[in-house]
Amino acid sequence: MSQMPQEPEAFAECVASMLHRMQPETEIDLGGPNELVIDGRRLDLENLYRMVAQDQERGTEIVEHYLDQLFTGETYEITDVSFSFAKPRIMPRIQPVSIFQHLSRELVAHVPWINNTVIVFVTDLPNMTVSITTEQLVRWGVTADDLDEIARANLDSYAQDLTYQFIESKEGGRAVIITEQDGYDAARILMSDLHNRLAPELGGNFFVAAPARDMFVAFSPNPDPFVGRIHSRVTQDFSRLPYPITPDLFLVTRDGVAGSVSSDEDLGWQLDDNEAA
Repeated sequence: MSQMPQEPEAFAECVASMLHRMQPETEIDLGGPNELVIDGRRLDLENLYRMVAQDQERGTEIVEHYLDQLFTGETYEITDVSFSFAKPRIMPRIQPVSIFQHLSRELVAHVPWINNTVIVFVTDLPNMTVSITTEQLVRWGVTADDLDEIARANLDSYAQDLTYQFIESKEGGRAVIITEQDGYDAARILMSDLHNRLAPELGGNFFVAAPARDMFVAFSPNPDPFVGRIHSRVTQDFSRLPYPITPDLFLVTRDGVAGSVSSDEDLGWQLDDNEAA
């Protein structure tokens, strides 16, 4: 069998082409690198991409089997599952508001958040994640705020034994990196005990950078040269990584999380008008 493209966006385009041949009546759009929008539902291709990367010689065969399974049985009918089935599998993801340039705001279950982002919700399955729609909310009799509470609780228990990488900078600042690579690294800014976990290591309140879905860096708010260096790297990562979120920082305090913006002339960070969320 032929090999699949190794570049994420080309991979997604190839999968979309294969799916269109298999399901010509289905509406398929690219939602971003390694992401398709199928009949208005977002489908994350990250797990499929990793499966193919481990056996490139069988890439096309793996994708065809995956897509065949997607459209058979209960997998594709995930929007019809009961709330009791979905509830322990509901997880949060942080997305830029710009996702609504490609998706209908009215169809995607979400809550507004800070730094021009929104929290969306997915049903986490063994081989894929599927976005939760507002139609499902109506059928389940719940609100987006209900999903927010459920998803954050599930996130707290999802990977309690996180692996932290601690870094001491030459300027005197400290940083903590989380790299679980499970699709929820950036979302871990939503953990209820994040401040309690990291404040002792970072000297109190701290900043978190989440330039893309699989990036989480918490760091002390000083000294300025250290903050400036982090900001430069965050801006680069936001521009180059798949699933970009925001180049702005989040301030994590005992009372919650607040948005922050930067100035090119002043490397100090200022809170915006958003309250802690």
